[in-house]
Amino acid sequence: MSSKDKPAGVRPESPVALVTGASGGLGKALAAELDRLGCRVAVHYNSSEEAARKLQGELRNDSVLVTGDVGSYEAVTAFMERITGELGPVDVLVNNGAVRKDAAMAMQSPQDWAQVIQTNLVGPFHTARAAVPAMLRNRWGRVVNIVSPSALVATAGQTAYASSKAGLIGLTRTLAAECGRRGVTVNALSPGFMPTTMTEGLSERVVSDIRDKAPVPRFVEPEEVAETMGLLLSQDCMTGQVISVDSGVSIM
Repeated sequence: MSSKDKPAGVRPESPVALVTGASGGLGKALAAELDRLGCRVAVHYNSSEEAARKLQGELRNDSVLVTGDVGSYEAVTAFMERITGELGPVDVLVNNGAVRKDAAMAMQSPQDWAQVIQTNLVGPFHTARAAVPAMLRNRWGRVVNIVSPSALVATAGQTAYASSKAGLIGLTRTLAAECGRRGVTVNALSPGFMPTTMTEGLSERVVSDIRDKAPVPRFVEPEEVAETMGLLLSQDCMTGQVISVDSGVSIM
């Protein structure tokens, strides 16, 4: 059967899922949940090799460990080739890898700003550009971009991070419009405050303020966010959406 004859919306029996930044707290939970859902997971890391290898050892299905800076298209195409060679083309892309360098914009270095944008916004473009063509040919695919309430609610000191995540929401919606007719959905997942490496360094005052002002006054666990993956994999008609699992901070 040619790719043109394949009906849209037919999920592969054991999809290949790539999770970028899988060595962090949320990335681990996302990779573990995808593995539980029957996916063969490509565990990506940039610097935390030990944590990534530990995670891979806990997965039940076939998996592969890959590394590379998502801000480099050459690095992305290199690890995509390895995934394809060992597992097959990526069916589920989870753009989780990100950096945060907070500072008031009037005092932030252009280099730090550029690094945040390059990793958090250009990086997902690189991985989607490498993975989506095969999804379109196969008439099924899922792209999940991890964003943040910072894209929706102003937080002083996060102009770079907020801009990168707001831009990623725009990318999500536009790519969804481009891909929907071929069975590929593109959605954004917005977690609330989680005690992970991404939030290390925040003062106790800031942490308490975020927690106590939320409609549900507690932190979000990475596993709670990861539970949405089942819905995102199963829903053929949900695309271009921002799904918030954030204790309600985005409605404040």
